[in-house]
Amino acid sequence: MGALAGTADRELVGLVESAIAGDELAFARIVSALHEQVYSIAMVVCRERTMAEEAESSTWSKVWRKLGSVRDADRLRPWVVSIAFNEAKQVLRRRRRWFRHEVVPEPAEAPGGVDPATGVPGIDLRLAVQELDPDDRALLTMRYVLGFDSTELSTATGPTPSGVRSRLERPLARLRQELE
Repeated sequence: MGALAGTADRELVGLVESAIAGDELAFARIVSALHEQVYSIAMVVCRERTMAEEAESSTWSKVWRKLGSVRDADRLRPWVVSIAFNEAKQVLRRRRRWFRHEVVPEPAEAPGGVDPATGVPGIDLRLAVQELDPDDRALLTMRYVLGFDSTELSTATGPTPSGVRSRLERPLARLRQELE
């Protein structure tokens, strides 16, 4: 995943200069390339589709306005994801609501269904992750879903790469304890 992400990041670097110059098509290609990652982070933090969509929309608006401030185009992806993370937290703060979600197991693939007990660990993990702080959920998503390495996590969240690795240990330890 890291090599693939690196290739995609290099392709985005060329688009950044064009988008900074006002090329809307280049910006649309950046949005297209990073849309799923921005939405994933927003959804992890907000846990509700309409709030995640609101956060995503405000993210792209802010990215367009601040694109000229990007110092290193190689770090566009973590920069955009960090904006998405902050925008999602803002939406969550504005709404001040907590949502409970029903966890629905994957549909059975074979006639007669799958033994319900086989899906329990996945459901337990999803429920345990939902109980984490939004910052921890976002950090775990960036690392394990989006495939950020410690350098990209550092760019997106602020601490040094070694600080990020240490910070990851807290929610991982909590998840391990919760799942035992």
